[in-house]
Amino acid sequence: MNTRQTDGDPLSGPAAVDGRASRWQSHREERRRELIKSARRAVHALGSDASMEDIATAAGTSKSVFYRYFGDKAGLQQAVGEVVLSQMQRRIREAAQSAKTPREGLFAMVSAYLQMAETSPNVYTFVTRYSAGDPDGGPTAIATAGALGHFFDSIADMIARPMRAHLGEGKEAVIGYWPNAAIGLVRNAGEQWLASPDSPAKPDQETMARQITAWLCVGIAPELNDVQ
Repeated sequence: MNTRQTDGDPLSGPAAVDGRASRWQSHREERRRELIKSARRAVHALGSDASMEDIATAAGTSKSVFYRYFGDKAGLQQAVGEVVLSQMQRRIREAAQSAKTPREGLFAMVSAYLQMAETSPNVYTFVTRYSAGDPDGGPTAIATAGALGHFFDSIADMIARPMRAHLGEGKEAVIGYWPNAAIGLVRNAGEQWLASPDSPAKPDQETMARQITAWLCVGIAPELNDVQ
């Protein structure tokens, strides 16, 4: 009697095992995406200091589920950060592509950055904040170091490209330092603006983006450029 199993037998054999493993992996990935979305909504509503228990309750599940998928709060910050920062990076790239001059490109990128951050300041703070420790447990030296570093490296490169073409040859020394300095200015000024309470003195998003762009292009006091 022929007892040879047919390849791909749905009841047994390596193909069946691989199929189950693949389906389980797909299920885990989908569940992880759902938890990230839920965490993002919870942080948006509850604030950047929301605990794992608060986030889990808002997501309609238990804290242990989040620990199972992300390890600790730092792991959740990293996961949410990768999604949010990727979206910000894509939006900033799209904004820059429509610009006709380097200055227009800078304004478009700064404006897109501020718009994305202003859309949900709580989520922005949650994914960009450095943490010295997490009361929910687990070491959290720098919560989103990988995603955050990659994000700002990519934005620095986007800023540098048009400026290299604009300034021409012989300016590599300037361009080598300027993008990272520019990122620092944009981020620090933007975050101070986000944290400032609403008042008549607070500039709107477009005015702030134009002001930051002017600082990047001509400095804080252009008239001083002629002073020896």
